Amino acid sequence: MERMPELSSRRRMLVLAICCMSLLIVSLDNTVLNVALPSMQQDLHASTSGLQWTIDAYTLVLASLLMLAGSTADRIGRKRVFMAGLVVFTIGSVLCSLAPNLEALVAFRMVQAVGGSMLNPVAMSIITNTFTDPRERARAIGVWGAVVGISMAAGPLVGGLLVESVGWRSIFWINLPVGLAALLLTLRFVPESRADRARRPDPVGQLLVIALFGSLTYAIIEAPTTALTSTAPFAALALAALVGLLLYEPRRTEPLIDLRFFRSAPFSGATVIAISAFAALGGFLFLSTLYLQNVRGLTALEAGLWMLPMAAPTFLCAPLSGRLVGTRGPRVPLLIAGLAMTTSGVLFAAFEAETSNVTLFAGYVLFGIGFGFVNAPITNTAVSGMPRAQAGVAAAVASTSRQLGQTLGVAVVGAVLASGVGAASYRETFVPAAQPGWWIIAACGAAVLTLGAVTSGHWARRTAERAAGQLEPAEVREAPGVKA
Repeated sequence: MERMPELSSRRRMLVLAICCMSLLIVSLDNTVLNVALPSMQQDLHASTSGLQWTIDAYTLVLASLLMLAGSTADRIGRKRVFMAGLVVFTIGSVLCSLAPNLEALVAFRMVQAVGGSMLNPVAMSIITNTFTDPRERARAIGVWGAVVGISMAAGPLVGGLLVESVGWRSIFWINLPVGLAALLLTLRFVPESRADRARRPDPVGQLLVIALFGSLTYAIIEAPTTALTSTAPFAALALAALVGLLLYEPRRTEPLIDLRFFRSAPFSGATVIAISAFAALGGFLFLSTLYLQNVRGLTALEAGLWMLPMAAPTFLCAPLSGRLVGTRGPRVPLLIAGLAMTTSGVLFAAFEAETSNVTLFAGYVLFGIGFGFVNAPITNTAVSGMPRAQAGVAAAVASTSRQLGQTLGVAVVGAVLASGVGAASYRETFVPAAQPGWWIIAACGAAVLTLGAVTSGHWARRTAERAAGQLEPAEVREAPGVKA
């Protein structure tokens, strides 16, 4: 594999900062958008399902293309693909700010996502190849996770200020200066790298992934408002695409998704934990934003301030989690994350935490702690368990799991809310209608807790070693082992 030239410590930090800028604009875009949902709903006359699509159109395209972007970057050059992603994402942001209606906004969000798919996994691949020491890499990934916390803290406040002072269209403008700065810095300071042997494209596998994610999301979102005869074919298509992937991918020499990696319990666990944690996040943000503004009647800025008790712990706990992963492995951070997220979900589901300021604050803090601890062990375990020559694919699988999780979280929790609220007033029916959604979030936290315990022990480590032995031996020997 062609590796980056040995960089000085200062240069490595600069590369990390540039990569984090790309994560900032992508994750900031999501948190800012959530605060703007009620304003967009009013301005564009959108239904609950319409709001779901403004989020899920982005995360769905992102999830569908991440693995393709990762393998393409390994093949033609990570810096080149990363810069292309910055250009497309910035153009998509401009188009979103000009969208005349909901349909156009959804379409332009998909353009944004095409660019976004070339950013996060490729940036993580660059980081993986820049920080070769396992402990240094774990700390770098902790910083990477902290950027999500920054976006959570800044996003609601910035979004609230922009929505109140200028309007919801201005939330897309903040991507322009950051995107342009990241583009210029990448051009100047980030060295090019790629895998020494190009992986062949897998168009059939890519189409099956798109069919699976797209049809499943459509069936879930539209189920509450559409006849069963309309959604059933999409559910059947999702099942057929899944079966097709399981049958087709193992037959290819260089598949889009190498299913052999899932024989490693830590890698499989990291994938499902990522889906569960980010499904909880997607559902949590969706319910919280609509409740604070449509039920409590808060302004966008006031709602943003109320989200700080969740955002601040995420920001503070992410680097701590990275250090714990580097010194003690992923188990402790995953157990803390699962316990905190489960407790938060139960507070809302069983005790209607949103109806009291004290319990609402406690629920937000607990969720922020849980989400802050979960990111670093996911990334570290997923990347460490893959051959270094496929660093782009490794990061893309982890990123795909995150985006798929967030897509499903918004789709499922939004569908449950839509079926419960119906045509009645949000103020009258929101809390009972949201209760099943909170139980789903609690279940996602319980999945993180359980899988974190099961897939980080001695048995799990043995499965990782066996899986590594079935892959490319020379490259796997270079990869750091998965810690318990």
